[in-house]
Amino acid sequence: MIRPLSRTSLVLDIVGAFVSFAILTLTSLAFYGSGNLSTTMTEAVGIIALVIAGLLQFGAVAIGRLAPGIALIAAWAGAIVQMSGGLGPMPINLAILGVLYATAAWGTTRVFWAGLASSFAGGIIAAAYVVFVSGLAASGLVGRITTFVLLVVMSILALGSPWLGGFGWRMVLRWRASREAQAIAELSAAEEQERVRIARDMHDIVAHSLAVIVAQSDGARYAAASDPQVATEALGTIAQTARSALSDVRMLLTQLRHRQGDGPQPTIADLEQLFAQVRQSGLDPRVTVDPMPPGEPPAAIQLAVYRILQEALTNAIRHGAGGAGAVVDVRLAWLSDRVDLEVRNAVAPAAPGAPGGHGLVGMRERAQLIGGSLTAARDGDEFVVRGTLPIGTASDGFDVSEGNA
Repeated sequence: MIRPLSRTSLVLDIVGAFVSFAILTLTSLAFYGSGNLSTTMTEAVGIIALVIAGLLQFGAVAIGRLAPGIALIAAWAGAIVQMSGGLGPMPINLAILGVLYATAAWGTTRVFWAGLASSFAGGIIAAAYVVFVSGLAASGLVGRITTFVLLVVMSILALGSPWLGGFGWRMVLRWRASREAQAIAELSAAEEQERVRIARDMHDIVAHSLAVIVAQSDGARYAAASDPQVATEALGTIAQTARSALSDVRMLLTQLRHRQGDGPQPTIADLEQLFAQVRQSGLDPRVTVDPMPPGEPPAAIQLAVYRILQEALTNAIRHGAGGAGAVVDVRLAWLSDRVDLEVRNAVAPAAPGAPGGHGLVGMRERAQLIGGSLTAARDGDEFVVRGTLPIGTASDGFDVSEGNA
């Protein structure tokens, strides 16, 4: 029943309740005096009852935000003491309004509904006390009943209004909590997307270069004894590929720091260099482009085509069969509304159905980011990657650059 509350807020509530108690208790004593006391009670007893009722009700105000349920019980206790002392409605009863507000604004579900029930029950009890106990109503049964009904309506409205105000504030707090939860969820999703993007880009940039370096290193090791010239050329290819990979990693890091990369992105004009690196690794790409690109394709399409082909060729180097001189077929069809691509290479009969890891996932993600599709699966003794990338979707302004994938 006790809510977490900062020390500052609790101190402010206590001080405010104490000041209100002092002012309204003195006002009640000065304004009503002994004229408001029951004839069966002495003036001293009435004053004591007034002070005790005030302490209980304003004590409830002091802990209204900290423990709304306890505050509601204390307020009821104060009202009972007040009526037991023969006292009618007094200025100190303003504290009850603050307690009802607290039950609706910060109370648990049970306290929330208890506050609403107290508004109705308190209104009925207060009206009955004034009419049938204090005798402040008109004489006669009809007059008393009429006065009772009128006071019930007025009392319920008076007690229900702060409860409704607290209910409104409760809705505001829930809306804020919902907004904060939504913001946290969106931030978490964005962070997850960023992690996936970084992993995809690092894989595309590094895995291809490392595959070429590994293939060249194996060739240089075997050729070192029999043909030193071939080993020297292989080492030169390794150094060139490593420098290119280092440059790509530096560009990616720059893009990560600035969110939107300042460096140039790979385009279809860089495909010849990519094919040359593949040939240096011992694989022979046979490239067919029909039809040719009708003009300058969107940058997003060019980047996606380059990265998908880069990963597909890397998989052919790492998992393909045939060794040096093995052939991989690359087909590109640049149509008016889409580009179709296919990469086909031989695999060993005992090889698994598809290479694992992040590469295939990254290729599919790149295709999906621009509204396309991609499949990668074994077809007999070959492994085939097929993709369709819609040019119209990418040209509508969808940014899938390295820095904003």
